[in-house]
Amino acid sequence: MTKLPAWTQPALFATLTTGFASFMVSGIATLRALGPGPGFLASWIGGWLWSWPVAAVAMYFIAPHVRRLLARVCA
Repeated sequence: MTKLPAWTQPALFATLTTGFASFMVSGIATLRALGPGPGFLASWIGGWLWSWPVAAVAMYFIAPHVRRLLARVCA
């Protein structure tokens, strides 16, 4: 199997982690708002498809600042 170049790792990490996190959070928020029932799954996926790109773009911009902050406060 051919591996991707190492320089792609930060973007892939951000994309996958925000995908998973936004999937879980949107599911919980949708469940709390609508409750289980008809239309829950469609609403959840619809909300997730909107929230994932927003979360990913935010992560791309925020991650360098968070890394710098953590470099200052961690040994």
